[in-house]
Amino acid sequence: MYYDDLPIWGFIGKVDKEGKDPSEYKTYLYKHIHFDISYNKDRVIEINVRTDPNALVDLTEDKEIDVEFMYTVKWKETTTPFDKRMDKYSQSSSLPHHLEIHWFSIINSCVTVLLLTGFLATILMRVLKNDFVKYAHDEEAAEDQEETGWKYIHGDVFRFPKYKSLFAAALGSGTQLFTLTIFIFILALVGVFYPYNRGALFTALVVIYALTSGIAGYTATSFYCQLEGTNWVRNLLLTGCLFCGPLFLTFCFLNTVAIAYTATAALPFGTIVVIVLIWTLVTSPLLVLGGIAGKNSKAEFQAPVRTTKYPREIPPLPWYRATIPQMAMAGFLPFSAIYIELYYIFASVWGHRIYTIYSILFIVFIILLIVTAFITVALTYFQLAAEDHEWWWRSFLCGGSTGIFIYAYCLYYYYARSDMSGFMQTSFFFGYMACICYGFFLMLGTVGFRAALLFVRHIYRSIKCE
Repeated sequence: MYYDDLPIWGFIGKVDKEGKDPSEYKTYLYKHIHFDISYNKDRVIEINVRTDPNALVDLTEDKEIDVEFMYTVKWKETTTPFDKRMDKYSQSSSLPHHLEIHWFSIINSCVTVLLLTGFLATILMRVLKNDFVKYAHDEEAAEDQEETGWKYIHGDVFRFPKYKSLFAAALGSGTQLFTLTIFIFILALVGVFYPYNRGALFTALVVIYALTSGIAGYTATSFYCQLEGTNWVRNLLLTGCLFCGPLFLTFCFLNTVAIAYTATAALPFGTIVVIVLIWTLVTSPLLVLGGIAGKNSKAEFQAPVRTTKYPREIPPLPWYRATIPQMAMAGFLPFSAIYIELYYIFASVWGHRIYTIYSILFIVFIILLIVTAFITVALTYFQLAAEDHEWWWRSFLCGGSTGIFIYAYCLYYYYARSDMSGFMQTSFFFGYMACICYGFFLMLGTVGFRAALLFVRHIYRSIKCE
């Protein structure tokens, strides 16, 4: 239970295991709960709960009975100031043995990152150097042999991708979610979210999401116009619905489930109206304004080389060069860098753990971004070296594939680590986790694509193309 934002735990009953056989166990329900509350002037400082072991109801037989519940409260005055009341909860997650695990996981991730970065940097530097040297020599002796390698698809690399409206919308949503995450981290590091103040986090998410929707509109529309798209209004609509649409449908379904179960997890009608109003009066206008600004930014797409008129044929490639195996390779490393931290976050969101070490979480987030960017760049290079020039969507999907890994982790967590059961808990867990993982997919996909774009522009700028 929560009382004035303070969490309290207690047992609602007990099982007497006197008999050896499970069929002889007796089940009892406590019907008298006693609260001890400490207060300082008009503020509650501490609350504890205990149950009266004598007031029991026997529930062993599975039939309906009427129970009269009672509670008693004892008020004690205390001198502890109000702003110190959360300390006993905050300390529990930064106990030495917990911190050791976190630092161990961070060092583990950092080592992974350093190895990976060093490995990629050396490979790419050496390989690219060799490529540049080779291509410079080839200029003289290019008459008699066939062209191979990434240089020779220079006329196709900047050919715009298929479904460019969807691509631009995904980039816009991803950029918005990235900004949202950064803002949330800033607030957390400043100390806005104390433990158990779940409301503050949700409010911040909704408000910042509404305020950053201009970023999504601007990014999507300006990129769409750079890709020579014509129907920018449809692109804006798509950007608005790309993340909000699935989220809203999931929310409607889960809220209906919660109402059907008469659970307190159901949002009251007033709150839903407020959220809809925020969406219509803040999010949508900002999205449109951002879109108009993006359309008028008149930015040209900067391609260092000219695109040829007809696309070059992609040579037949082995199976592991296809999109799905590449995504599996790309998602594994970033996921391995964050999975220890994931366990703690899951335990605090879906369990009763407390999570207050935002600084460590921020370091892990930075590591995740670096690994995602690097692995996408590496895979993009190998893809171009195999003369496969369709790297736009591939880089986005490879970057975002960590989201799919996180969702797979949800399955593991649900079966191996949590005690959830029943339709409502299952649907809530998998429904909301699907939305969060989808958000991760868009955000990391954007990071991956931006990194790949910088890299591709850089290597093609360095060679002379006729």
